[in-house]
Amino acid sequence: MQRSIGIVGAGIGGLSAAYELLKAGRQVTLFEANAIPGGLASGFQVENWEWPLERFYHHIFTSDKDILQLAKEIGIEEDVFFPRPITAMWYGDRAYPFDSVLRFLQFPHLSWPAKMRMGIVLAYLRFTRNWRRLEQRQADAWLSRMIGEQAYNLFWRPLLVGKMGPYYKDVNLAWFWARIAKRSPALGYFRGGFQHFVDVLAQRVTEMGGTIHTGCPVQRIIRQQDGAFRLYMPGGNFTCDQVLATVSPSLFDQLSVDLPDTYRRLLHGLTSMGAVVLILSLKHSMTNGFYWINLPRSAGFPFLAFVEHTNYISREHYDNQYIVYLGDYVEERHPYFEIDDRSLLDRFLPFLRRFNPRFEPSWVHRFWVFREKYAQPVPLSNHSRQIPPLQTPVPGLYFASMSQVYPWDRGTNYAVEIGRRVGRMMVK
Repeated sequence: MQRSIGIVGAGIGGLSAAYELLKAGRQVTLFEANAIPGGLASGFQVENWEWPLERFYHHIFTSDKDILQLAKEIGIEEDVFFPRPITAMWYGDRAYPFDSVLRFLQFPHLSWPAKMRMGIVLAYLRFTRNWRRLEQRQADAWLSRMIGEQAYNLFWRPLLVGKMGPYYKDVNLAWFWARIAKRSPALGYFRGGFQHFVDVLAQRVTEMGGTIHTGCPVQRIIRQQDGAFRLYMPGGNFTCDQVLATVSPSLFDQLSVDLPDTYRRLLHGLTSMGAVVLILSLKHSMTNGFYWINLPRSAGFPFLAFVEHTNYISREHYDNQYIVYLGDYVEERHPYFEIDDRSLLDRFLPFLRRFNPRFEPSWVHRFWVFREKYAQPVPLSNHSRQIPPLQTPVPGLYFASMSQVYPWDRGTNYAVEIGRRVGRMMVK
C-alpha cells in the first residue's frame, strides 16, 4: 500500500526523512515556511559571489558519517573537502591558537601540572563510551572538580556559559562528552556551501517523486475521524495518511491539536537557546589567519564567537571580500531579538578593534543579521528520560527535532541521522 505523507519543514532533517520514505515508495510532500529549503543550514547569495554563504556558520567533522554517507548516495561525495583552519581562544587581550595538543602545551598561562591533569581527564572522556552514566552529573561541577578550577575557568566554563547562558550549571556531562568525542581538527565544507548539499538533496527528492512547497507555513495539524491528517495553510489544505513535523518543540506544540497532555509535558520540558548572527563583508582581513575565536563573557564582548570565514574558505568565492561572523547564543527574550539590524551593528562594531587595531567602520562593505529563537538545545540531568519519542501517541503523527539527537549536539550530521531514522520508522 502506498501511503501519502506530509512533512512540515524542509530543513536537512525533513529532506533526509523524505529521501528515506521515497526510497520505500511512499508519496511525500514537504511544506517549508521559508522561501528556500535548508532550515538553519540554508544560505544566501549576493551579486558576484560564486558560492552561497550560510546564514549561521557551519562545518562538519571527519567523524560525521551520516551526512558523508548521504552525500555519497546523492552523488556529491567529491564536493566535500576538509581544510584544517586555526581555531583559538581569547585570553587577556589576545587570541591563542588552540587546535592541537602542541598548541595546548605551548599555552603560557597554565601550569604544567594543570595541563597534565586536564589532558588525562579529556582523554578519559574521549575514549569512554558509557555516556548514560555521565548524564547523571552536571558538567560544570564535575569538570571544575576533576580538571581543577584554574584550567576549567580558562577553557571550559566560558564555553558552557557562552552556549548555555543561565542554564550552564545544569547542563549534563554527557553533552560535554559528546563534543569531546566527536570533534576533529579538520573541518569539512561543501564546494558551493551547505546550500549546495541542500539543493542537490532537494533535487534528488523531487526526482524520486517528492514535492516541495516553499513559502508555505503550516498553521494546524489535525487528525480527522477517518484517521487521515489535514494540514492547514494560508493557501489551502492538504490531506495525508501520516505526518512528520521537523519544527521546534514549541511550534509543534502549537500546531498539533490532538497531542495528549503527557506528550505536551515532554515538549514543555525541553529547554533551548536562540542564536543571533551578524555577518560582515569587509574590505580587509581582521586577523592573521584565525578562523574561529571563542570569546569568554568575562572579556566584555557583546558576542560569543568571532568567525573569519575567509580564513577557512577562500575569499575568491565571495568576490574577494573578507567574510566575518559575529555570533551569540541568547535566551528567547533577549533584546537582540528586538533591536533593529543597524542597532546591532552599531553595538558590535566598536569591539572589532580588539581583534585588529587598524579596523575602521569604513571597512564594512555590507552586513546582514540573522536570528533564530530555536538554535541550541539545553540537555539537563538525565535528559534521555525526558526526550519526546519520535512516534507520538497520535497514530501516524511523528516529531523529529534537534532536541532529540541527544547525546549528540545539534548539527547537520545529526539532522541527517534523525531524519533517516524517523523515515525508516514511518515505513515500518
